[in-house]
Amino acid sequence: MKLTLKIWRQKDAGTKGKMVDYQVKDISEHMSFLEMMDVLNEQLVGKGEDPVAFDHDCREGICGMCSMYINGEAHGPDRGITTCQLHMRMFNDGDTITIEPFRAKAFPVIKDLVVDRTAFDRIQQAGAFISVNTSGNTQDANAIPISKHAADEAMDAATCIGCGACVASCKNSSAMLFVGAKVSQYALLPQGQVEAADRVRNMVAQMDLEGFGNCTNTGACEVECPKGISLENIARMNRELMKAAVNN
Repeated sequence: MKLTLKIWRQKDAGTKGKMVDYQVKDISEHMSFLEMMDVLNEQLVGKGEDPVAFDHDCREGICGMCSMYINGEAHGPDRGITTCQLHMRMFNDGDTITIEPFRAKAFPVIKDLVVDRTAFDRIQQAGAFISVNTSGNTQDANAIPISKHAADEAMDAATCIGCGACVASCKNSSAMLFVGAKVSQYALLPQGQVEAADRVRNMVAQMDLEGFGNCTNTGACEVECPKGISLENIARMNRELMKAAVNN
């Protein structure tokens, strides 16, 4: 395939960025999107130009690093996948592909397609810890009864990889799906009950402090989420927050 790539180039956080056009050819439909970007960067390096900076790590849909906004969609035109799992067979020969960083006040651009998503780390840190009684013999985790329904829902919430697609796809750049998932994975389990009220209060407060917007209720976050995190987690987070306010 031969493709035209319109890519956001920005030298650093303090420099104004712009869209730059590139041509790539001999792209196989079996390549992943990041492999196609590798081909482009090899081409640029060969010409003595600065390669396009983009985030990646595992390239297996696990780490959540590969945050690209492709043709107006977080992670591109496929569903239930990250950018590294997007294959070029989703595009046609001669296509023009627009590639941008995730856009959000709380996700400032570092360079080109790389954004600073440490706001998510600070939100999780605000959730703090889970109390574990280590005096004497530690209780076997299997001895704590947990219903299969609660365990399944907690594990579903825990599959969130913090990629930020929910923020990028929301008109208000809301992080409520991410925070809802992180709150839910503990709120559903007995081990998370001791600090439940403080956890949800602190995480929501940190989310607001970071500059994320409010939920739009459009459901775009759930649609674009590569792990299919349900909107039910936002509702659960709101219930947990109300409970914390009443019991304060």
